[in-house]
Amino acid sequence: MATTPQLFEEPFDADEYIERLAWRTPGGGSKGGAEAFDPKRLLEEFENHIEELKQLDEKIQRRVEKLEHQCHREAKEFAHKVQDLQRSNQVAFQHFQELDEHISYVATKVCHLGDQLEGVNTPRQRAVEAQRLMTYFNEFLDGDLRSDVFNNPEKIKEAADIIQKLHLIAQELPFDRFADVKAKIASKYHDLERQLIQEFTVAQRRGEIGRMREVAAVLLHFKGYAHCVDVYIKQCQEGAYMRSDVFEDTALLCQRVNKQVGEVFQSPETVMAKLIQNIFENKLQAHVKEKLDETRHSDIEQYLKNLYDLYTRTTALAAKLAEFNLGSDKHTLLSKLIKNIFSTYLESYIEMEKDYLRTRSAMILQRYYDSKNHQKRPLGGGSIQELKERIRQRTNLPLGPSIDTHGETFLSQEVVVNLLQETRHAFERCNRLSDPSDLPKNAFSIFLLLVEHLCVDHIDYALEIGLSASLMFSRYSCSVLLCITFDLSWTFSLSTSSSPKLTECLHKKKEVIEQMEVKLDTGIDRTLNCMLGQMKHILATEQKKTDFRPEDENNVMIQCTAACSKVCVYVSRQVERVRKSMDGKNVDTVLTELGVRFHRLIHEHLQQYSYSSMGGMLAICDVAEYRKSAKDFRVPLVLQLFDTLHALCNLLVVAPDNLKQVCSGEQLTNLDRNLLHAFVQLRVDYRQARLGRHFS
Repeated sequence: MATTPQLFEEPFDADEYIERLAWRTPGGGSKGGAEAFDPKRLLEEFENHIEELKQLDEKIQRRVEKLEHQCHREAKEFAHKVQDLQRSNQVAFQHFQELDEHISYVATKVCHLGDQLEGVNTPRQRAVEAQRLMTYFNEFLDGDLRSDVFNNPEKIKEAADIIQKLHLIAQELPFDRFADVKAKIASKYHDLERQLIQEFTVAQRRGEIGRMREVAAVLLHFKGYAHCVDVYIKQCQEGAYMRSDVFEDTALLCQRVNKQVGEVFQSPETVMAKLIQNIFENKLQAHVKEKLDETRHSDIEQYLKNLYDLYTRTTALAAKLAEFNLGSDKHTLLSKLIKNIFSTYLESYIEMEKDYLRTRSAMILQRYYDSKNHQKRPLGGGSIQELKERIRQRTNLPLGPSIDTHGETFLSQEVVVNLLQETRHAFERCNRLSDPSDLPKNAFSIFLLLVEHLCVDHIDYALEIGLSASLMFSRYSCSVLLCITFDLSWTFSLSTSSSPKLTECLHKKKEVIEQMEVKLDTGIDRTLNCMLGQMKHILATEQKKTDFRPEDENNVMIQCTAACSKVCVYVSRQVERVRKSMDGKNVDTVLTELGVRFHRLIHEHLQQYSYSSMGGMLAICDVAEYRKSAKDFRVPLVLQLFDTLHALCNLLVVAPDNLKQVCSGEQLTNLDRNLLHAFVQLRVDYRQARLGRHFS
């Protein structure tokens, strides 16, 4: 193959190059082909190719040397050109420096000349202006306004500029010599001012923003500029209050005017502040006064609602208006405007709030007691009542209620909800209408009224009646619920307060709740005692000694006694009563206490009798019936106690020789030996069979 430089271009692989050369050589293939492998021919081909490569290398080397020589020559030529350009650039830079110095010199001369010309022209312009003003002044002095500027309505802007300057000059003239001309200038001044305001008014009605801006700029130097602003404020309110919602109308009006004011007046924030002040002092104040004065002396509830609503909506409106540019002190301005409207009403607010809450709470309570035909009376301890109470506590016997309640506890969830609702509204109004410094004190006074009417006048009164009439169960769970609700109500309203009043509230709340809990616990304990007293009374009147020592033991029906049946019926009713009147863990707690006391009563009751063999069987029947009642308690401890009592009753009937085995049983093995012995002693045959030796 022909040897050319292109064969060695990247990427170049020497092994591949040799393989390709050998393959193209006849007889040089390694895998056989048309001709057999000929190493001599391949060697000859390699030697010839090496010679070609040497020639190619020499050729390329000569070309490289030629290119290097040419590159050195061109580099020298380029270096000479760069040196020549640098010299030319340096010369040009020097020329530029000289030109810059010359320009600076000329500019200094021009500025100096300009200053000289200005020094000459300014006095000249002033003189021309003074001469022009003197000419116009002479016209006023002569009383004949001949100049076109005063007679052409289209030149009112130029006339306004002249008369404004003449008016300033006239202020410096002595009154005695120039009284007449000063009066004429002032008259023309006010006339032009009036014309400009009229033009502004017309332009505003037509919606010509450009003309309004132009006239306002001219009036800016007149004393009547403030009147122009007043006219603008008055006209922009025309037709703005077409609906009944003055607050919404005000927000829309200010939003619309805010954009226009920025296009017309040079100080839009001043105009907006004046507009808002005008609205607050006129429209809003009149609206608030009308709404509040019509109910202030006739309907105090509606008055407080209106005051809360109006104040809330006014502050919300002020928050919207604060988004506009009203100057650097806009928040102070808005707060002052709100205070000016409501100050007279807020000063007396808290007293009216307390009077209303006091009256409303008393009415809710009285309405409830009237619906129950109950005349509320003070509860106190007299000598007879104290005597009854002492007898009841010592004997556990109900002597009749101190107050005839006909089963009514006078504790109403509806009343409590109504009282809490009224107080919640009062807290909301207090939080909104009270000064921040007075808020803790005011909220605390409302809290005390809640304590007085809810806790003292209603719940505490109901608890006292319950304590006197043993009616605690029917409303126990409700009382707990009311206490929790009461706690959440006032805590929610005062949670944001960090003053010492919050600590005082917490202390008062804790004190009131503890007092209620003590009375509730006392009532529950007293009710349980009454229940046990009733059971004891049934057993004492119905249970006979012959029940457990029948005269004819061969003709006795094995069944529970009449006393046992009545007690079990009574217990079932009381358990059901507890379940209906209580909830949560309170049910288990009270039933556990009742069950333990019930077991103790039966245990002590059984130890009052002696038992024959058949009487022991009857006692076991009674205890089995008591166990059925104990299952209604659904309390494992109570059922376990009666199981043990049932096992103890087996000692009354078991054969003497089996006493030790029974006493060692699973249910009796852990009991005190004296207790077991005491039960065995109740047997009629205790001494005859010398059963005591089994416990020696």
